[in-house]
Amino acid sequence: MNAIAPALPEIALAEMPAWLIGELRSDHAGETGAVMIYRGIVAFCKDPAIRDFAERHGATEQGHLDLLNALLPPEAHSKLLPIWRIAGWMTGAIPALFGPRAVYATIDAVESFVDHHYQQQLDRLEAEGLFQPLQTLLRHCQEEEIHHRDEAREAGEGRAYGPLLGAWAWVVGAGSKAAVVAAKRI
Repeated sequence: MNAIAPALPEIALAEMPAWLIGELRSDHAGETGAVMIYRGIVAFCKDPAIRDFAERHGATEQGHLDLLNALLPPEAHSKLLPIWRIAGWMTGAIPALFGPRAVYATIDAVESFVDHHYQQQLDRLEAEGLFQPLQTLLRHCQEEEIHHRDEAREAGEGRAYGPLLGAWAWVVGAGSKAAVVAAKRI
């Protein structure tokens, strides 16, 4: 997909409400983790189709991370980034050891969570009438995440997982939720 990103909004950290700084911190941490998920997949997967999938989507996630790095100064980043890098890499590497279906289920679970996470931010920004250019940027990122989810879901032949893969997808979603809570604060 890789549509051209909208212009980076010029918003000073001092202009942002505290809740928004926490949200952007969690977005930055999430995109850091996402880049590492795809690197973990590439590190262990030999299947050319999965590697292509991971490399393409990893490049998109790196683009999101670059945007957030430009928007959020380093002092506002999560102090837990080393943990997010390791957790992300493991979240990609583990399913890569089990094959394509596990990889696609993982990406489906992660991106389903990310879609909802971005939507909550957009809803609040819209309700409060804040930062239209930031809304445009977040919506752009959300659309690309939805594309990743939909491509994974299609390639993985839907969401009809067995009990083990379903449990893994639940753990990935719950871990994503817990990571957001932590990253907003630390």
